[in-house]
Amino acid sequence: MQIHNVTQGAPEWHALRANYFTASEAPTMMGTSKYQSRSELLAQKKTGIAPEVSESQQRLFDRGHETEALARAIIEAQLGEDLFPVVATEGNLLASVDGMDSLGTVVFEHKLWNESLAEKVRAGDLEPHYYWQLEQQLLVTGAERAIFVCSDGSEDNLVQMEYRPVAGRREQLLAGWAQFEQDLAEFSPQEAKVEAVGRAPGALPALRIEATGMVTASNLDAFKEHALAVFKGINTELQTDQDFANAEQTVKWCGDVEERLAAAKQHALSQTESIDALFRAIDEISAEARAKRLELDKLVKTRKESIRTEIVTKAGTALREHIAQINETLGGRVVMPAIAADFTGAIKGKKTVASLQDAANTELARAKIEASQVADGIRANLCSFDELAGDHASLFADLQQLVLKPSDDLVAIVKSRITEHEAEQKRLEEKRAATVTQPAAEPVAQVVQRQTVPVAAVTPTEDDGQRIKLGDINNRLGFALTADFLRSIGFEPAGRERAAVLYRAADFPRICAALIAHIQQAQAGQQVAA
Repeated sequence: MQIHNVTQGAPEWHALRANYFTASEAPTMMGTSKYQSRSELLAQKKTGIAPEVSESQQRLFDRGHETEALARAIIEAQLGEDLFPVVATEGNLLASVDGMDSLGTVVFEHKLWNESLAEKVRAGDLEPHYYWQLEQQLLVTGAERAIFVCSDGSEDNLVQMEYRPVAGRREQLLAGWAQFEQDLAEFSPQEAKVEAVGRAPGALPALRIEATGMVTASNLDAFKEHALAVFKGINTELQTDQDFANAEQTVKWCGDVEERLAAAKQHALSQTESIDALFRAIDEISAEARAKRLELDKLVKTRKESIRTEIVTKAGTALREHIAQINETLGGRVVMPAIAADFTGAIKGKKTVASLQDAANTELARAKIEASQVADGIRANLCSFDELAGDHASLFADLQQLVLKPSDDLVAIVKSRITEHEAEQKRLEEKRAATVTQPAAEPVAQVVQRQTVPVAAVTPTEDDGQRIKLGDINNRLGFALTADFLRSIGFEPAGRERAAVLYRAADFPRICAALIAHIQQAQAGQQVAA
């Protein structure tokens, strides 16, 4: 840990923070912040442009600093020692703690009084929005515990809890920052967009109709020409939030046009019994407005669902590509397990394209972090396995399952299995040695000699490169052999194909001959013993 002599809130402090990943940014990086999205933090870190602080926000910050100082004095009295604000870094991580004791074992973090947060503190159950900041503070400072306080600076409204590092969270935090750093390198800031406000087409001119027994005055032809031109100019290629907002507003506008035309028709009808040309024109315009309204309404719903599907599909593809890249680093012996990611659930309730994309990206980052952590565990287990297994790799056809276990479990299983195998090999060797050295009674030996069928010696052949799996050998013989048994009669594996043990195909006749000799030897031993 390196301590920096800067004051929190000072320009030097802001400049220092710009070059590090800070504890207060950790919740945002993990996608759990209540105030900022992960995409916004990426843009801020990429450009160096932080959101401007409004006057109301500054007043809130000032109030927080005042209450923090008052609360720190209360906690100091409880602890019986002073707490000093500290700004520290470790690697590329930074933490600004509201207080730390002289031994560096305790840090103090203060939040302005909030009844909802106070309830969480009383229950000792902090939300991720808060505990990721504490995890990074403890990681950077090396402190053993954090005293988390929510208060208004008075003893009456002050609640506190002790927070200690939770197993697994520190690894998640480090993996999260590693993924964030990778995403930051590939990130391209997008042009900031204001919230889309829908615009309907310009108002149509007023439709004027006067009639007695015939139409005496009307601007219907000009009205019709203008209206149809407006309908043709309505955008139906929906891509952006602005396009959707315009389309939804236009749906309402088309409905209003239909109502106005119906009212004009009714007004004319009240003046005359039947004017076919007038009504046909009104019906045509009204039908066009209705058709455009229905088309846009359906298009909005369909395109929204299409965009949601595209975002979910793209995120799923990105996760699969990430896992495929990890698999390439595992040497082909094992593969990554399935990593769950709920992109559909992540975008639920989101209304704009930007919020949909941010939610999917945040869930993608979370899944990538989990995948990277799993991969790190697999690589560590493979290293342990290679060190321990040595020439006994054939004993571990279930390596895929073993590397997913905790490291201590894998080490224990490997050692136990090798020990059992070596003990069994020793037992078999002792048994064979006893069989060879044990004298047999002459009459029985003669009987055995008469019953034993000589086995023609099979001359070893050169390796032609052909291989046969142990399972195929068993299928040919009609009974099961193990790699250990074949080793005991002189046949070592010639390689492996994933979990399958391979032998030289040219050795199959020799294997059969060795099996016959082994069976006859066992038969002889049984008769001698009898």
